[in-house]
Amino acid sequence: MEELKQYIRNIPDFPKKGILFRDITTLLGNREKFREVIDVLYERYKDKKIDSVVAIDSRGFLFGSALAYKLGSALTVIRKKGKLPYKTLSATYSLEYGEDTLEIHEDAFEPGSKVLLIDDLLATGGTISAATELVKKLKGEIAEIVFVIELSGLNGRSKLGEYSVYSMVTY
Repeated sequence: MEELKQYIRNIPDFPKKGILFRDITTLLGNREKFREVIDVLYERYKDKKIDSVVAIDSRGFLFGSALAYKLGSALTVIRKKGKLPYKTLSATYSLEYGEDTLEIHEDAFEPGSKVLLIDDLLATGGTISAATELVKKLKGEIAEIVFVIELSGLNGRSKLGEYSVYSMVTY
């Protein structure tokens, strides 16, 4: 899947100087490549009996919703604090410039549900660590954690030691 790199735009100094942003809008805008991403993920998980695809705010929603539809699974969303209307559980994590909080509805899925966590990008691992904490609070079984892009130099994978992780493209 490394050939997907040519469909991911690099934007230097965004959102701040020194950051090289990996822009997936060019991948999403290519109907064949977007379909290929979803098809590859479908083939990987079609026999895993995934109850719910758990997608992380907000770019994880783009891949998670299409994959959940194709798998015939439910879609669960993890959102930034204050965006969900019902009773929530929360997890706070550190950022390089502060902290943030993610939330999930307390009834997002049944205990024991087999879930697939998905996000567009793995960097330092803070966001996904908070997401795994939320799934554990709901007693979900994480089948695997999947990313379209992994920035391996930031060592985010090291925070996910007990989980199986799949990344489609690694920088």
